[in-house]
Amino acid sequence: MKWMERTLEDIFKTLRTNRENGLSSKQASELLQQKGYNEFEEEKKESIWAKLLHQLSEVTTIILIVAAIISTYLAVTEGHDFAEPIVIIAIVILNAVLGIRQELSAEKALDALKNMNAPLAKVVRDGMLQPINAKELVPGDIIVIEAGDMIPADARIIESSNLLVEESALTGESVPSEKNPHAEVKESAPLGDRVNMLFSGCLVTNGRGRAVVVATGMETEMGKIASLLNNTKKNKTPLQTRLMELGKKLSVVAIVSGALVFFIGLMHGETMMEMLMTAVSLAVAAVPETLPVIVTITLAFGIQNMVKKNAIIRRIPAVEALGSASVICSDKTGTLTQNRMTVQQIWAPSHEPKEAGAEFNDTENDLLVMFSLASNASIEVKDGEETIIGDPTESAIIRLMMNKGMTKAELEAKYPRVHELPFDSSRKLMTTVHRTADGYISITKGAFDRIPMDPKAACTIQHQAQAHQVHDQFAEQALRVLALGYKHYVELPEKLDAEELEQGLLFAGLVGMIDPPRPESKAAVQAAKDAGIKTVMITGDHMATASAIAREIGILEEGDLAISGEELARMSDEELTRKVKNIAVYGRVSPEDKIRIVQAWQANDAVVAMTGDGVNDAPALKAADVGTAMGITGTDVAKSASDMVLTDDNFATIVDAVGEGRRVYENIRKTIYFLLSCNFSEIMIMIIAILLGWGAPVIAIQLLLINVVADGIPGFCLSREKMEPDAMRQKPIAKNAGIFSNGLGKKIALQAIIYTILTLIGFYVGNFVQISDQVGPSYEVGQTMAFIILGWSSVVHIFNVRSNNLSIFTIGFMSNRPLFWCAMLSLAIVFGVAVIPALMDIFQLVPLSLTHWVLVTVLSVFPLVIVELAKLKRRAQLRAQ
Repeated sequence: MKWMERTLEDIFKTLRTNRENGLSSKQASELLQQKGYNEFEEEKKESIWAKLLHQLSEVTTIILIVAAIISTYLAVTEGHDFAEPIVIIAIVILNAVLGIRQELSAEKALDALKNMNAPLAKVVRDGMLQPINAKELVPGDIIVIEAGDMIPADARIIESSNLLVEESALTGESVPSEKNPHAEVKESAPLGDRVNMLFSGCLVTNGRGRAVVVATGMETEMGKIASLLNNTKKNKTPLQTRLMELGKKLSVVAIVSGALVFFIGLMHGETMMEMLMTAVSLAVAAVPETLPVIVTITLAFGIQNMVKKNAIIRRIPAVEALGSASVICSDKTGTLTQNRMTVQQIWAPSHEPKEAGAEFNDTENDLLVMFSLASNASIEVKDGEETIIGDPTESAIIRLMMNKGMTKAELEAKYPRVHELPFDSSRKLMTTVHRTADGYISITKGAFDRIPMDPKAACTIQHQAQAHQVHDQFAEQALRVLALGYKHYVELPEKLDAEELEQGLLFAGLVGMIDPPRPESKAAVQAAKDAGIKTVMITGDHMATASAIAREIGILEEGDLAISGEELARMSDEELTRKVKNIAVYGRVSPEDKIRIVQAWQANDAVVAMTGDGVNDAPALKAADVGTAMGITGTDVAKSASDMVLTDDNFATIVDAVGEGRRVYENIRKTIYFLLSCNFSEIMIMIIAILLGWGAPVIAIQLLLINVVADGIPGFCLSREKMEPDAMRQKPIAKNAGIFSNGLGKKIALQAIIYTILTLIGFYVGNFVQISDQVGPSYEVGQTMAFIILGWSSVVHIFNVRSNNLSIFTIGFMSNRPLFWCAMLSLAIVFGVAVIPALMDIFQLVPLSLTHWVLVTVLSVFPLVIVELAKLKRRAQLRAQ
């Protein structure tokens, strides 16, 4: 319905209500049955069992479950040890518990939206004004509102007096909207320009009014946002997508290699049960059991670091997604700007415009005193905290007055106010009358074109042209301009009305103000640019203001476009997707527009971080890859819909968080490099040895110990590795880039081949070559050597992966102390299993001679030497470039 366009009489007729008496109780009851309560519908939440099923349906988990079932069957029927199935099942349970805990960050956005609805409303029914529960409001109800009230439903204003409504939660504008019941508004007008309407959840800051309810519940503008939140699905982060792809690939490898070994073994005359057990071993070898746990721990450690940097992560995978961010879509008000109107320029006739921070002359001080006297706002500072009471525009004037060493109390004592003509929307002026030492002065402030100057006065004749020039100069800088005129009286006039006080004024000057950028915003935008990240401003504010701020902090540059919500509405989704890379600023946009912008970037394979603080930002915060809410000025709705909350509301914190996200993502890639080098080599070792007819070099329980102890324990500490020195000078990793991009796949393949060769050498020597008089060659000795070499070389490999290019001897073994000691522990556990008789029996190992131990040690350290030489060559290439 085009409620803002229609006449009031037409609305009353459509809603079958009466301007004076409102609805009857019977009508209201019937409408309540039809329309339902004035509240929001909740999105159905996933049950704990559905979450568990989701976790257990992962392909890698299914492989482990099948392996556990086969292993249990063999333990029961063949008399095998139960240790193996118990360990596999324990790993499955641990991964499922961690995954469910991660998903249990419940959706609180709708609850917060519900809380924003006013609990009580003053309504006229049966001709009587009465308070009712706001959820019982229906279209057609006549409501009465006044300063301090929360608007309970969307309504068309019938009548108002000096009505100002704080709509920043919906529109993003920091200045309250001035309402006018008689305004003619088109349907295409953005929310902030619908001055004849009231919107649910917004706060009345001044005046009073009557209005007719036109929409309740999900049909209100706030309800549409609730609906958007319900219908906006959270995309998987790039890492989640990549790990899912990795899981599928590993599963294919596990199934194919298991089947291959099974049939090769049968062809070699092995028993079906024995080959089934070997196939299980291969399936276990292909799945990096500790990877989900290590990834979660790495992300959790990143969260701890971000808390220290004033960023609270609400959804764990968002840490990594932030590191991959290629676009930051930022709200303007309160995010890039201070959300505090501030006087920037002042101009008094016969002088040049002056910066507010400069030293004022007497004329400029007098102009500031008059502006302050004609303002009702006040600012109280207690324990360093500033409390503003009153209109933001007037507060800016009072703040400047205080900065110049004056106080409101002193001025009011010196020039007592004796009369006031309040601001109203028809005059666009406010006048106050004050007693002076030689009589009285009336001071009028308002829009420049509304100040009724005395055409015969000398100052008007002399300075009118310059005043117009300065006004236009201020307006070009997107400053909000206020003008001031005054009039002296010896005696107080009989009639203290607008006709007397607001005519024939002497012009005193102008002030220009704006909600200025945060001091750190410009540097943060530049830092993001250096990291290959584009910053885009999305705001409900006017285009001129948005463009001026964006230009000042480096968002709007040569060749970039700035478009309004109306222009955006005329674009199709396809056109927006094509043009989105060239648009740096969006002004006067709606919540739906914000989602379209985010989705257009995502259609271009961008990873989008969206920042904001208002209710109007919530759907886009949820749609973005990383929704970032402001902790201080942010609404509960925005925080609940977000992935990350900035506790200091500082845009620059996002750039720090991006750096931390990149560190986390790189450490996860290092973990994958570390684990899969070993896992792939295990598969290759098994296949090659069985093809050659040597038998299985390692059994399932030995592989599990290597995967959990040799790989898992040191792998946990990779989360603590510091950021690579050039991390914030690199471009973000492309959204469609695979997990093995940037040469990671080649490095894993090289290491897997080295492991395979070294382990097979050890297995062959132990199995077939006499190198010791004490211990002769046997299948068991070969298997023991293969187990130790595979376990130890895996642990040593942790020192290879700590840096992409730097030598471990440059970084220092002890620079990550937890990792060093965990590596030592893993080496000791593998050694203990190989020498302690009780453990040797469980893992089917036999004693080795000193010669065997020397060979095992040399072969285990060999990968470190090879990687150090490769890094040396790489550093030489980088220096040459």
